[in-house]
Amino acid sequence: MLNKFGFSGSGEAQVQYLDGDFRVISPGTYVRCAVTGEQIPLDELKYWSVDLKEPYATPEAVLKRHYPGAFQPKG
Repeated sequence: MLNKFGFSGSGEAQVQYLDGDFRVISPGTYVRCAVTGEQIPLDELKYWSVDLKEPYATPEAVLKRHYPGAFQPKG
């Protein structure tokens, strides 16, 4: 929930991931990356999957989730 100072609440937010946007269902200040577990402040959330309903901290996390075989160690 937004107020004039930003997102209200503390802790982990519950978010609905939409095409090109997201909606905060339960207030909080962050969500957790589905790949790394890293906390992502809501004002920095840029990457998510609408189909899988999960957020990602970085473009690399997106690739690891959607193309896991591409990140196998060589050798």
